[in-house]
Amino acid sequence: MSAVKNYLSLVKFSHTIFAMPFALIGFVLGVKHLEDLQHPSQSIFFKLLLVLICMVTARSTAMAFNRYLDRHFDKLNPRTAIREIPAGIIKSEKAMVFIIINASIFVLTTYFINPICFYLSPVALFVIMFYSYTKRFTFLCHLVLGVGLSLAPIGAYLAVTGSFALLPLLFSFAVIFWVSGFDVIYALQDIEFDKSQALYSIPSYWGLQQALNIARVLHIFSAAFIIAAYFVGGFNFIYLGGMLVFIGMLLYQHSIVKPNDLSKVNIAFMTANGIASIVFSVFVIASLIMEIIANIPSAIIKS
Repeated sequence: MSAVKNYLSLVKFSHTIFAMPFALIGFVLGVKHLEDLQHPSQSIFFKLLLVLICMVTARSTAMAFNRYLDRHFDKLNPRTAIREIPAGIIKSEKAMVFIIINASIFVLTTYFINPICFYLSPVALFVIMFYSYTKRFTFLCHLVLGVGLSLAPIGAYLAVTGSFALLPLLFSFAVIFWVSGFDVIYALQDIEFDKSQALYSIPSYWGLQQALNIARVLHIFSAAFIIAAYFVGGFNFIYLGGMLVFIGMLLYQHSIVKPNDLSKVNIAFMTANGIASIVFSVFVIASLIMEIIANIPSAIIKS
């Protein structure tokens, strides 16, 4: 059990609350699309299980690879020296085995979802693993992380429908700017360390105050895409409740992180964004389920 706990800590399993809720939004959007097209849905729950497996293994691959690649930097940084690999709790060789196993399970699982997900699985792995290199050469690394997590809603939608659509893409763009914004805030803790190691980040490149301003702009874009999704998707009033909470949490985290006080960065990073993701997804999914249920009688009549 201790080994399992160590690996869960290695990949920060609790951080799944950021992308997983948006994957579920994409999945339910796909189900609604199938209902609209009157496609059979007997295998929906099995497909949901496959999507969940993909989400967990893809994220575990990306996070473990990031820890593996950054192990030497993490050992030098007092904030990260306690992480599993630099602390010697998990050997780097075992971490690599863990990465290979999770990546293999991810690709194999996509094979059982549909052909397009299987063909795109190497692309998805490349994107989420490439992020780990970006801090070595560009301060845009935060946006690359956002792109990696943004694959969740469109990927889940693709798993259900086998096709792309505008609405899940809007949610994906919302995730890009949301994640990159709060990752900029999180990176404020390592400004001096990143400079000393010639690592790139928006805070180390632009400075603390400008980094906070950039994070605000990124979150404004995220909120804009959340609002755009409301109008494009024709959601009911329930969506508005989730949207207000999401935007409220964006405002809250910027209100508690100040240039002269970074003591609440972790509250902004984990608590505010965790609430934003979970509550927003619950409201959006509830809105979608209401629409699906409302369309069931008409679908039965047409059949």
